[in-house]
Amino acid sequence: MTTPRLARTAAELHGPPRNGRRAVVMTMGALHEGHATLIRTARELVGADGQVVVTVFVNPLQFGAGEDLERYPRTLDADLAVAEKAGADVVFAPAVDEVYPGGEPQVRITAGPMGERLEGAFRPGHFDGVLTVVAKLLHLTLPDVALFGQKDAQQLALIRRMVRDLNFPVEIVAVPTVREDDGLALSSRNRYLSDADRASALELSRALLAAHNVVELGPGAVRHAAHVVLHAAAQLTPPVDLDYLALVDPADFTEVPDDFTGEAVLAVAAKVGTTRLIDNMPLVFGAFGEDR
Repeated sequence: MTTPRLARTAAELHGPPRNGRRAVVMTMGALHEGHATLIRTARELVGADGQVVVTVFVNPLQFGAGEDLERYPRTLDADLAVAEKAGADVVFAPAVDEVYPGGEPQVRITAGPMGERLEGAFRPGHFDGVLTVVAKLLHLTLPDVALFGQKDAQQLALIRRMVRDLNFPVEIVAVPTVREDDGLALSSRNRYLSDADRASALELSRALLAAHNVVELGPGAVRHAAHVVLHAAAQLTPPVDLDYLALVDPADFTEVPDDFTGEAVLAVAAKVGTTRLIDNMPLVFGAFGEDR
């Protein structure tokens, strides 16, 4: 196990010669097992001769008014330990003025109509900030492959669309959501949950599982099964305060009709206590032969 090199600037990142393929895992720090899974998958993809770069950067552009930019955890020493154990070669942890010299950029990536749906409707401008920093970090790190978790399904879809529409020379690889033993999707924000909050938050993954269990009955049954769980969860203490539950086409995040066949994503977002959580489950309708 080799201690990853810490680079604070683009010059430090590109100082040593590059060998083999390079994979990048972009994070905002506060690394957990979900990030470690991304790093391990990156190592498998590029092999022992490749290079795995982990970026640690809390991006101010993607936080809206009243969101948790200031309290977002900064745990670089712990992040370095996680990155080392998972097999990273380099941790790129730039300051804000290294990524945005001269202040906030005047020219940004716009997420378009897909970026205004679901998460974008509740967090206006969020995905513009995400895509802008992802584009910048792709240019700064120059990877062959970039890995992102499926938990942020809408973000993943938008990054794929940006890469395709703007001809970024990088392969985007999705890694399945990592969950804790009780089913809660791993998130840096889970640390904000009290014991009571956490008990209520588990209803999100239970709603998704209930939907998955009736997928053969079609989209209408999936929506109903999830809503039954979430309606009951709204009566808990603390309640699960639902922002949205949506069954969408992963290509554009529009709602699918009840006669839909093919791949879809059931996405949910809710606030539990003071913490806002998201989760999702990929589903396939109308393909129940060998794959079932």
